[in-house]
Amino acid sequence: NYRVTLAERIIPAAEVSEQISTAGFEASGTGNMKLALNGALTVGTLDGANIEIREAVGEDNFFLFGMTEEQVRAYVAETPGGRAAYEANDELREVVDLIAEGFFSPEEPERFRGLVERLLDSDPYCVFADYAAYAACQGEVSRTYLDRERWGRMSAHNIARIGRFSADRTIAEYAKEIWAIAPVPVRLSDQS
Repeated sequence: NYRVTLAERIIPAAEVSEQISTAGFEASGTGNMKLALNGALTVGTLDGANIEIREAVGEDNFFLFGMTEEQVRAYVAETPGGRAAYEANDELREVVDLIAEGFFSPEEPERFRGLVERLLDSDPYCVFADYAAYAACQGEVSRTYLDRERWGRMSAHNIARIGRFSADRTIAEYAKEIWAIAPVPVRLSDQS
């Protein structure tokens, strides 16, 4: 149950921002921007604002994984479902089998069977197809995290380069380019 109050605690404390929407589905909101503004390093696909964040902070400060939008379209057109990726990857198959067998839900062993079957038969978001790339990316995140000096530099770089997503800049740009209005100075009374 993610709410603003919870976000006020999570966002400043986060070191990693998981932005894992499938390329081409534009699933991201503004959470990725808020996390980057607070120094969290992004693990993400080339989807939505992730593209702009990666451009702003640089490729070396963004953990990229997954297919491009064009690759997703081609994969979905050529490969029905996630079965091929499931069969080609021993690690993925082992995890999916544990889920399907109820290992993680022993009180309700059939609980996730429908989800597994859907992913095997259709997988419209290419979850299985992107699994190997995601796992490899997480390995890179772990190795980088162990180098605290490098991680700190990357985090500081994110904070320094992500300012274009600030509310002040966005509102000023919208006022000028979209709303065609000029700012009005407001004089605040002296509250002493």
